[in-house]
Amino acid sequence: MEHSLDQIDTAIAARLKALRTLRALTLDDLAGRSGVSRAMISRIERGEASPTAQLLSRLCTALDVTLSSFFAPGGKGADPVSRRAEQPVWKDPETGYQRRAVSPAGTPSRVEVIDVEFPAGARIAYPPETAKEGMTQHLWLFSGRLDMTIGDTTHHLEPGDCLYMSITEGHIFHNPGMEMAHYAVVLDRGRN
Repeated sequence: MEHSLDQIDTAIAARLKALRTLRALTLDDLAGRSGVSRAMISRIERGEASPTAQLLSRLCTALDVTLSSFFAPGGKGADPVSRRAEQPVWKDPETGYQRRAVSPAGTPSRVEVIDVEFPAGARIAYPPETAKEGMTQHLWLFSGRLDMTIGDTTHHLEPGDCLYMSITEGHIFHNPGMEMAHYAVVLDRGRN
């Protein structure tokens, strides 16, 4: 059975606190590194708030983890098969963007595969992430339309198009269409 949104929010709360504690960071330390307020981080860790995609991305960057590794289940040995019913699914409460971590968790692979459903009219802007130097991704659009802005260049993607980009550059995802955009992100974490 797929994870419910309540289970995901509870998992986000526990995972954020565990990663912060593992890195010996106080709430103030993480707030300073991420630009997310101490109060918001505390609310997320207590399960009182569900972070947006942008906010969670900033926290992951400050903790030096990818979104996929953030959602990866801990404590189990690596299973080479990732069953759809067990793949973590998270939905951005602000835009309705939904991401499914498809790749098997805990493997030594540098590559992560993410399945995304991006609602009509949705827009998410990510700032440059210099902490992720060497990380790249391919975005492969299956259906709908997607405008990807990287720096000063906007790429208008149609079904079947695939865009390669560095994670370290600021980028904006925008669905200008009237239907859901469905795409896969194939992320290469670069140097291990």
